[in-house]
Amino acid sequence: MYLKRIKLINFRNYKNIKVSFVKGINIIHGFNAQGKTNLLESIYVLALTNTFRNITDNELITHNKSFFSVEGVLKKEKLDTNLSIFYGNSKKKLLIDGSEINKVSNYISTMNTILFNPDDLDIIKGPPINRRKFLNVELSQLYSNYYILLNEYENVLKMRNDYIKNQKYDKNYFDIITSFLIDKDIMIYKIRKKFINKINKYCEDIFYNITGIHNFNIKYKPNLDYEKYNYDKTEILNVFQEKYESEFKFLTSFYGVHKDDFEFYLDNINLKTFGSQGQQKISVLALKLSEIEIFKSFKNSTPILLLDDVFSEIDEIKNINLLNYLNNDIQVIITTVSLNNFDKSILKCAKVFKIDNGKIKMQRGEINE
Repeated sequence: MYLKRIKLINFRNYKNIKVSFVKGINIIHGFNAQGKTNLLESIYVLALTNTFRNITDNELITHNKSFFSVEGVLKKEKLDTNLSIFYGNSKKKLLIDGSEINKVSNYISTMNTILFNPDDLDIIKGPPINRRKFLNVELSQLYSNYYILLNEYENVLKMRNDYIKNQKYDKNYFDIITSFLIDKDIMIYKIRKKFINKINKYCEDIFYNITGIHNFNIKYKPNLDYEKYNYDKTEILNVFQEKYESEFKFLTSFYGVHKDDFEFYLDNINLKTFGSQGQQKISVLALKLSEIEIFKSFKNSTPILLLDDVFSEIDEIKNINLLNYLNNDIQVIITTVSLNNFDKSILKCAKVFKIDNGKIKMQRGEINE
C-alpha cells in the first residue's frame, strides 16, 4: 500500500494544503520548526486516529480555528481507498470511502504506518510504559481484534483495581474478576510473545546490515510467564491468590500484562544501560524495520514508513547502509534538515519537497501513480 495524496485543513501550521507522494522514496527537507514533523504527524493521525505526541486533539487545530480535517487517498490492492478524519467540538468523525466508521478498531487496520522519530529513543531509554504503548499501537494495526481485546483487559483491570480500593473483600467474587483478567492476560501475552519472536527473526540481520555488528536481539520480559505454567488457569489463579493480601494492602493489582516489558541486547549487553546513543537509535530502527517483514507476511502488503530526522547521531556510513536497505517495494516519507545526507542516486529517484513556514514546494520528482 502507499499514500497517493493527503489534504490538510487547519492542521497544526497548515491552513489548507494538498500534497501528492510517490510510491517509493519521498524526501521533505527544510529548516527546523517549519512543519516537517507536522506533515508526518498528519499521516500518522490519518492512519491511527491519534497523534504520536503526548498532546490532545485540540492542540492539533491551527491557532484561532475550531476544527481540523485530514483526508487521504490510499492505494491498496490496485484500488483507491479514501480516508477522512474530522475533529471539532471535541468530537471526532472517521470515514472510509465516505461511510462513517463508529469503531476505531474497524478503522485503524486500514492504513498501516511505521514511524521513527527522535522521541522514539524513549522506547529503549524510557520506562516500561513506553514499550508497552509501542506494542499496543503496532499490534492494533496488525490485528483489529487486539485493540478490542486490550480495551476489554483494561476494563477488567479497572474493575479489579476499583474493587481493591473499595476494601470490601469477598474472595469468591474477587476470584471471578481475577479469572476474567487471567483470560485476557493469557491472550494478550500470547500475541505479544509471538510478535517479539517474529521481530527477532529479522532484527538481527537488519542491525547487522546497518552497523556490521552481529548478535542483536530483543528479549520479552513478561510480568508473569504464563507459558511456564502451561497456560493452566488453575495454577495461574493460585499464583494470583498468593498476592491477594498484598494487593489489598498496596491498593493495586500485582500481576498482569499491564506490567510487561522488553529489552534490547547486543552480545548479551543491555543497550538501555550500556549502549551509545547511536546504538540505541539503530536498535529502535531495527525494531521498526523488522515490522515491515511482519506486515508483508501477515497482511500481504507493505506499510508506509515515516522517518523523521533519522540521520542525526548516525555516522555517514550507517546512513548509506540504512538508505540502501530501503527499496522501491515500500513507500518511505523522510524528513531531513539537509539533502547532503543522501546519495545522488537516491535523490535522482526520489520525490523531493522543500518546506518553508508551512508552505510546501516540490523540487524534483514526478508523481507516480
